[in-house]
Amino acid sequence: MEETRGVIFNIQHYSIHDGPGIRTTVFLKGCPLRCFWCQNPESQVFHPILFFNGERCTGCGKCVEACPEHAIQISEGKSKTDRKRCHENGKCVDICPSEARSLMGQYTTAGDVFKDVSEDLLFYQNSAGGVTLSGGDPVAQPDFSASILKLCRHAGIHTAVDTCGCAEWKTLKQLLEHVDLVLYDFKHMCPDLHRQYTGVSNELILDNAKKIRRELNLPMLARVPILPGYNDSVENLKETAAFISSNLGNGTTVHILPYHRLGETKYERMEEPEKIISVQPPGDEHMEEIKVIFHSFDLTVHIGG
Repeated sequence: MEETRGVIFNIQHYSIHDGPGIRTTVFLKGCPLRCFWCQNPESQVFHPILFFNGERCTGCGKCVEACPEHAIQISEGKSKTDRKRCHENGKCVDICPSEARSLMGQYTTAGDVFKDVSEDLLFYQNSAGGVTLSGGDPVAQPDFSASILKLCRHAGIHTAVDTCGCAEWKTLKQLLEHVDLVLYDFKHMCPDLHRQYTGVSNELILDNAKKIRRELNLPMLARVPILPGYNDSVENLKETAAFISSNLGNGTTVHILPYHRLGETKYERMEEPEKIISVQPPGDEHMEEIKVIFHSFDLTVHIGG
């Protein structure tokens, strides 16, 4: 169990937004969805991915010499990477004196992750906090995720997963056997629009949400990203609230999450500017209006979180 290997791209300590109390959030690589608004696009693929910060690059050319694939050139005083040729082996990262290059993602073991998160055990105990697996999505690495969760459970640490729920029920059920709380994402209620915006339909996701509540009876916290012009119509919001209320229970807590532009900077550093979207984050007044809609279904609602 401790030797089970996987890929992560961040461990965030002292988090207060991914479940109750003070938590440590482990961000895993890999995701079954391709949301066009993704705020962690570096998490979508399993392997480590190269980030490039052009503001730090001095154009010294050391990365050009270090790259075995000859994928880097100097253009207009900055290094440019041919991503089709790049194998992201990290040699250019190691040699860069200005730290303009970094690899997002590292191979590790469940035991090493547990050793890291267990250092905050006192904070968990004093705040009723714990460990949350996020990503990406923990369902993309089910064995690795389950091993981390088992180790935490054995140590008496509260566990949570943040998931879109897009996995075969057998896989999801086995993972959730080691979980105390599920943070579940709802992107859109229309199957066709869900497919258009995320790459997959929502039937499996909604069906799994029902099974988690009815078969496993696990506490669930619903998360709804708000993207103006895409999923914030009154019709979709009411359908989302109605589904949560009738299938998860009207005592369910809902976090409505305003879109923010973190992903834009990341696409720049992945040198994929064509994937940057032009969506304006919702204003405070609009978020309050959305909050009222969910309140009307007897749901407990928080903005952000």
